[in-house]
Amino acid sequence: MPQQSQFLSDPELFLPVWFALAAAVIVSFAVTPLVRMLARKVGAIDDPSRDDRRMHSAPIPRLGGLAIFTGFMAAFLVFGAGQLDKTVTGILIGAVIIVVVGAVDDTLTLPWWGKLIGQLAAAAIPVAFGLRAEIFTNPNIFSEGNTITLGILSIPVTILWIIGITNAVNLIDGLDGLAVGVSGIASLSMLLIAIATGNPAAALLTAALTGGCLGFLPYNFNPARLFMGDSGALFLGYILSCASILGLFKFYAVISFAVPFLILGLPIFDTAAAFFRRIAKKQNPLSTGDRGHVHHRLIDMGFSQKQAVAILYSVSAILGFSAVVLTTSGELRVLILLLAVLAVSAVYIGIVNKNNRKPEAREDGDGEDDEDTPEETEE
Repeated sequence: MPQQSQFLSDPELFLPVWFALAAAVIVSFAVTPLVRMLARKVGAIDDPSRDDRRMHSAPIPRLGGLAIFTGFMAAFLVFGAGQLDKTVTGILIGAVIIVVVGAVDDTLTLPWWGKLIGQLAAAAIPVAFGLRAEIFTNPNIFSEGNTITLGILSIPVTILWIIGITNAVNLIDGLDGLAVGVSGIASLSMLLIAIATGNPAAALLTAALTGGCLGFLPYNFNPARLFMGDSGALFLGYILSCASILGLFKFYAVISFAVPFLILGLPIFDTAAAFFRRIAKKQNPLSTGDRGHVHHRLIDMGFSQKQAVAILYSVSAILGFSAVVLTTSGELRVLILLLAVLAVSAVYIGIVNKNNRKPEAREDGDGEDDEDTPEETEE
């Protein structure tokens, strides 16, 4: 793995990263109108009458994930071909599978188990090609060992991580521009860390993903002209999970336990809250949709969609910045981690408490649907 100084001083390593980001922005932005036309032609339309959690009032095309995917793949294959080793090849093959699964669901609506099988297949491919979360920082401060090696357990742990983050991003896809913006911020944070730690493969993956998100965002920001659907939400979660293993868990073991959780803190926190909330209500956490997600609570507090999205962008940016500082600064690591967790927890608890004093949740609006869990879209 190249060191930071070598990475930054070598144009053959450094410049392709920014070329990939720019190319992904251009391609994604240019392809999005074509994808919108395709979505209308094949009937990939999101109907707000499906349930009362939809935040938009008129049918809107989906399949926007195809534009993000196209920008990502074009940029990486052109500028990242030199990093196309066995592990990265496995990640890209899995990406194709997850996008196909999402696109089929956007068009035909798959049952929850069909989407889960597709996610398992997509997650298993990079693992079979060598992607493993093998070494973690030991969270036990009383232990003599600094790290934990998972051994054979790295296989199921990696698969569960990929599927978990994939669905966590899907869960926050509930307002115009929210999931793609949060994913873009998370990807940019990983990009900066990959550069700081001298990891060109992870840098190129996250640069291409960041660019794909930025190119699509103008069409998806409120009021959205195109939703990215499962083809986008699942793809973003999949690449973020794989990139976090390639660039954080795999090569930066000293802080590997904390950094990915910081960068992906918002979707992880909201997913965990949804899981325990539904269990407390004696509901199936995998199949029951609700309006208890943090973005719904912000809307129910009286914030507009743009305001709610801006708040959550800010939270994601704070967490991402903290993760970046955590990888480059030694003395303040523990303090920054603690403050970031406390700040996000305080914001979330404040939203929950204030919302609990509000009247019945509002059901109007013009935002993107809440792509909750795989089972939730079953007819």
